[in-house]
Amino acid sequence: MQFLDDSLLPKNQDKLVITVAPYGPEWMPEDFPEDIPVSMEEQVQKAVDCYNAGATVLHLHCREPDGHGSKRLSMFNEMIDRIHTAVPGMIVQVGGSISFAPESDEEGAEAKWMTDEVRHLLAELKPTPEQVTIAVNTTQMNVMDLMTEEEYGPTSISNPALYHAYREMVVPAGPAWVEEHLKRLQANGIQPHFQLTCMPDMETVERLVRRGHYKGPLNLTWVGIGGGFDGPNPANFMEFIRRAPDGSTVTLESVMGNVLPINTIAIALGMHVRCGIEDTIYDPYGNKMGSIAQIEQLVRISRELGRDIANGEEARSIYKIGTQYNSTEETLNRLGMAPNRERGQLAVPIRQVA
Repeated sequence: MQFLDDSLLPKNQDKLVITVAPYGPEWMPEDFPEDIPVSMEEQVQKAVDCYNAGATVLHLHCREPDGHGSKRLSMFNEMIDRIHTAVPGMIVQVGGSISFAPESDEEGAEAKWMTDEVRHLLAELKPTPEQVTIAVNTTQMNVMDLMTEEEYGPTSISNPALYHAYREMVVPAGPAWVEEHLKRLQANGIQPHFQLTCMPDMETVERLVRRGHYKGPLNLTWVGIGGGFDGPNPANFMEFIRRAPDGSTVTLESVMGNVLPINTIAIALGMHVRCGIEDTIYDPYGNKMGSIAQIEQLVRISRELGRDIANGEEARSIYKIGTQYNSTEETLNRLGMAPNRERGQLAVPIRQVA
């Protein structure tokens, strides 16, 4: 992305799109009972409350009545349907790390954990969500890398088995799976939201566009959580922003104490933000802080800087929800990217303006 002399002036920036992740699947309800919704009614109400506070993108996971994360396709279908009814302006973004268990009355039915075909079921959700997040390139996802014992010690993650599981997580996203998943999402009118861990992921996305595997708007999130992903070093996300196509959007995401400072920088730069208890359950002083309070905090900061908050309709326009392009050439053009090189062409191809 290019920065002009006046790019930091809020009047020249898009309104701020706030993504909220209020379901926090890594936590158990007892870790933050006053803020973690468990029943379907509570989960839907949380979406309504987040929207009313200023968030327009809902990063969605859902829970079973016993408080554990759900893997049932039917539960996600029900929750999406209820949220669309209760808060139609909200962009529903299903977290692409979900895997589904087969629904069966047979006791002991084994979950199909992270098999490619089961993960493709995200493209079959009915009603369709506006977005599904997608990882690119298989990556270590040690979410404990930047989390201190002071932060996780009082929570369920201090259980040695859970700690080990979260420390050893891997996000499988090989080339064949990514290409097929993009194909299925686009066929069903679902916009992929690319969750990227570092510059090599960005370069892979560019190749996917140039080779025709993806034809549509690019909404990117830089995920700076360490543990196999970029760490929260400003040099990392500034390079990511610099290399992002001019026609894309960039959201910055981090974990625990880094969430607020990185979001504050994102607001000033004209980028977009993500908050919620999936990313942190604490304020800068170590006190518990729920998703609604985090949204309200970002709204205050943004308004202090003079940058308005996008409403639901404006967020859909900024993200170009529902838009797909007809060709690789059109996609490159709309994203402000140089065209593909023609045979025998030298130097960097320059887009020709008619």
